[in-house]
Amino acid sequence: MKPTKAEADFLKRIGRNIKSIREKKGVTQTELADLCGFERSTTNRIESGGSNVTAKTLLKIARALSIPASDLLK
Repeated sequence: MKPTKAEADFLKRIGRNIKSIREKKGVTQTELADLCGFERSTTNRIESGGSNVTAKTLLKIARALSIPASDLLK
């Protein structure tokens, strides 16, 4: 099922937050993927808002970036 516009916008905002934090910390997509245990293409999809990420995935990303998971939702 295709996400609504509000859902798509929410996922894009999360993706932008992840990318911004990752870049500020000097971490590449490949490095983040390795730290989280998934493929770089998955990181790319998440950052572009093309993946409906689970809470578990957000926790993995937050831990890998050493930040509170809530920072990804701001």
